[in-house]
Amino acid sequence: MARSAAARRYAKALFAIARQRDCVAQLRGELSSLRELLAQSPALREVLLQPLHPAAARRAVLNGVAGRLQSSALLRDFCAYLIDRRRLIDLAAVADAFAQLAEDAAGRCTAQVTSAAPLSQAQQERLRAALSARTGRQVTLEIEVDDALIGGLVAQVGDSVFDGSLRTRLQRLRAGLAGA
Repeated sequence: MARSAAARRYAKALFAIARQRDCVAQLRGELSSLRELLAQSPALREVLLQPLHPAAARRAVLNGVAGRLQSSALLRDFCAYLIDRRRLIDLAAVADAFAQLAEDAAGRCTAQVTSAAPLSQAQQERLRAALSARTGRQVTLEIEVDDALIGGLVAQVGDSVFDGSLRTRLQRLRAGLAGA
């Protein structure tokens, strides 16, 4: 919990600076690239994330990596700050929080949809339009199929859950009959 709260605070601060400099999209891409590189390279993770290595050495390695990725000075300075604060380990969470802030600012959101069966393109478009109307945002769907739902689907947008699954309807019916 404390880690994610700290990551959100760092992401908010970085987002505010990026917004002032009008480089939110660029910085989001740079954060994503650095995050992927760290995820793919255990040796790099070892050097950058272990406090056993001196901060100056970790900053030098980071500057070399950022140079190869052609990262902005803002990202380099931010990551150096995270190294100094021993928070570079939270980079993935910061990148996630930053991406969420960028999506919110652009009026977009992602809906996690679990469906009992694969959805046709027309069904996906109707669902996207319905969720967009309900949330007032442009919705992107991430669809997963789970036959345990029996029928229907469940959509989660942020903290809101729209449950139209047959499994839930049967559970409510069962509870209603048991209470009667």
